[in-house]
Amino acid sequence: MISPLRSYKNTYPTIAPTAYVDPSAVLVGDIALGEDASIWPLVAARGDVNHIKIGSKTNVQDGTVLHVSRTSSEKPQGHPLLIGDEVTIGHKAMLHGCQIGHRVLVGMGAIILDGAIIEDDVMIGAGSLVPPGKVLKSGFLYIGSPVKQVRPLTDKERAFLPASADNYVRLKNEYLAEE
Repeated sequence: MISPLRSYKNTYPTIAPTAYVDPSAVLVGDIALGEDASIWPLVAARGDVNHIKIGSKTNVQDGTVLHVSRTSSEKPQGHPLLIGDEVTIGHKAMLHGCQIGHRVLVGMGAIILDGAIIEDDVMIGAGSLVPPGKVLKSGFLYIGSPVKQVRPLTDKERAFLPASADNYVRLKNEYLAEE
């Protein structure tokens, strides 16, 4: 079987011992995957021209694309992809050179572009587009293309954010137990 972990310029992804990476995923280069994180089928992540950091208890669901922007004279740091803890990234999302805080839900098919900053405790609706450089403030639901702040999160929605992450920790543990 071909490994889902590949090097780029002799740099391999680093995977925490309690993390799960589905065999059909592809992780290339400078990627760090935290404790109890999970990468599901057909995820493509390239940490080639910058780095990707995925926090603990974060799940990246099927068909998601993760990438970065290279450094340049205008942007000496480029745009790495930084994803916090307890983040749920829905199926077929695309995250490119952005920063995601803790306890965030990225809906299915959402697109988040270079330089966008998503603060902690945010929900982004399915199919939403977060433009380059946009900041999504903590504690709100955002939907649309381009995304707009709709309303504050309810207490139930706030409680769902870490619960969703915990559900995926349990699921990845079941998958690891079968290996």
